[in-house]
Amino acid sequence: MSVDLTADAHRVWLTAERIKLVSDRLVALGPFGVGLDGLLAFVPVAGGLYSLVAGGWLIMEAVRVKAHPWTLTRMAAYIGFNTVSAEVPIIGQTFDFFFRGHLMAATALQKDIGNRFGLPSPEVIAETRRRPFALPGVGDPVRA
Repeated sequence: MSVDLTADAHRVWLTAERIKLVSDRLVALGPFGVGLDGLLAFVPVAGGLYSLVAGGWLIMEAVRVKAHPWTLTRMAAYIGFNTVSAEVPIIGQTFDFFFRGHLMAATALQKDIGNRFGLPSPEVIAETRRRPFALPGVGDPVRA
């Protein structure tokens, strides 16, 4: 595999990790977590819009690294269900608060990348988890 292709896939893996953390694990409560997706679910339009943008970003990244079609299908289903459920008043919003669609879609993409390109270094993963709001590529140790 090309070094550039592997480095690009690892950057996508890290982007998926950031989206996963910010969307569904910003505040960890034991085995549960709450992120922007759950918090914004109760804000009309904002919850669905956030879900759609974050999910669309994940899908675009998956297409960019040529993820397996089954991975893309699963990701689209998770994100679609997550986005649509947020638009149903009260019941759907409550469900969206607990449903971790972005986490599931990001994990599917990460498994696909891991199977084809391996994982980024543990140090880089730990730094990404420690600073999920850091801009990708700025001081990014992936190239090291």
